[in-house]
Amino acid sequence: MKRILTCMFAMLAVGAAQAQTPQASWIIRELLAGAQAEGQVTIYSSTNEQEGLPLWKLYEEATGIKVNYVRGAESPLQAKIALEARTGQQSWDVHNAGTVNMIPENLTLQYEPPNAKDIMPEARDPNKRWYGVYAGYSVPQYNTNLVKPDELPKTFEDFLTRKQWIGKVAIEGTDREWMEAILTFYGRDNGLKLLRDIQATLKPVVLDGHFAMARQIAAGEYPIALMNYSMLTTNLKQQGAPTDYVALDPVHLWFGMVGVNKSAPHPNAAKLAANFLLSREAQEFSAKMGGRVPTRLDVESNPPDLRRRMNEKKVLFVQLSAEQSKESQKLFDDIFKPR
Repeated sequence: MKRILTCMFAMLAVGAAQAQTPQASWIIRELLAGAQAEGQVTIYSSTNEQEGLPLWKLYEEATGIKVNYVRGAESPLQAKIALEARTGQQSWDVHNAGTVNMIPENLTLQYEPPNAKDIMPEARDPNKRWYGVYAGYSVPQYNTNLVKPDELPKTFEDFLTRKQWIGKVAIEGTDREWMEAILTFYGRDNGLKLLRDIQATLKPVVLDGHFAMARQIAAGEYPIALMNYSMLTTNLKQQGAPTDYVALDPVHLWFGMVGVNKSAPHPNAAKLAANFLLSREAQEFSAKMGGRVPTRLDVESNPPDLRRRMNEKKVLFVQLSAEQSKESQKLFDDIFKPR
């Protein structure tokens, strides 16, 4: 009897402690029990481990659910998802990358997390198959030791007058969406002429990877890039690197997205994870740690004046389908990788 009473008191103490523990705002009560029974969730993400693992630790600590974090570049992750679909052995639950919209619709769940109502309208897919977790702004990045304030271009046409940068301007080899924003802003014929003139005049160096390019510019290997992601520049600047960005018309807007597998092995944990990424807690963490620009308007950007600086310019949201992306990449290569 004494042992039974001891067990009962212990169970009551645990229950009381749990009742006093504040529950994260993003937890969906009707999903939690099922998610905990599933025990784990697998995330396919393009976010680097230094940022991704601490972020998902918040999810693990709040739910007790183990996160299997699979990090990779966007193209290999897309190929992995397609291969798993063909073989019928899908292991991913949630995809978090800038190309979630390119996953075939029959593979993504039509789902609206409760926190989706709090993000910017552009970040909500009308078909409810993806949601923007963070906003990306494509703007020229430069090295503050190598580019004087009076050398900074005020328009993309100004690049044509900066002959001192011949062979020293960088561009990432997959920036087709930024190219499409240029063509939309200037008009297709004028935009194509501008880009071809920049190529002929400055002979930009095509690099592989935005993060690598950001570090190369900060290290002084190149004075300036036609564009890079503002969050990468901000991150390096806050670490003390001599780099900054300049916003020019047009500013290309894109999103790091989240989507849920329609055949997720752990469906409850997956839906909970999607709501987590759209939560105030997760976006505050990513803004502080990784310089990500939140899609929630109630979360301050890092730095605080970033949204204001961008919105002073013409911001264009460009998103391509998988087929459009292939055609656009061919045009990009034709302009910036001439034979």
